[in-house]
Amino acid sequence: MRPLIDAGMVPKDYPVTCHSVTGYSGAGRSGIEEYENPALSVEKKLNVPRHYSLHLQHKHIPEMVLYSGLLYEPLFTPMKANYAQGIAMSIPLLSRCMPTKPSARDVHEVLAAYYETERFVRVMPFDSEVDLDEGHFSITECNDTNRLEIFVFGQNDKINIMSRYDNLGKGASGAAVQNMNLMLGLDEGIGLV
Repeated sequence: MRPLIDAGMVPKDYPVTCHSVTGYSGAGRSGIEEYENPALSVEKKLNVPRHYSLHLQHKHIPEMVLYSGLLYEPLFTPMKANYAQGIAMSIPLLSRCMPTKPSARDVHEVLAAYYETERFVRVMPFDSEVDLDEGHFSITECNDTNRLEIFVFGQNDKINIMSRYDNLGKGASGAAVQNMNLMLGLDEGIGLV
């Protein structure tokens, strides 16, 4: 959201909603133990995705506000599913509610320019079916890497920004290694894929 807010495309008071699907390792040790215990898995019917943080007070909301530049907390609805790792995040936008009424292609251009020099962030070709799995968004495509891939889809006044990354790679350990490298004045990619 930050590049779009900085470009004046999305107002700071836009009512942002975010939807995510994450592998169970995102819940930490307790999530791993819950999903990898066969007895609990059957008992709790963990074979289907489950929404959580239903009181809308997810622990990452304060940082989402801080780093996005939003004035208000987004409505964030996360879901965990029965696979180990990988996150997909979706942010739907309605251009009719934005001051410049941008198209999905306009949003894509701003994001592509903003992240052009980032080694581990790639804005995928606009509305690309090529990078999908037979028309489906593959959540685990970035697993075991420090990559984050951003997609923009849409038509008319409907826009959907989607991203995918590895919650254990880019989301946790990979981010820690990258930040350590930067703090030590080293190449940010040392030790990362």
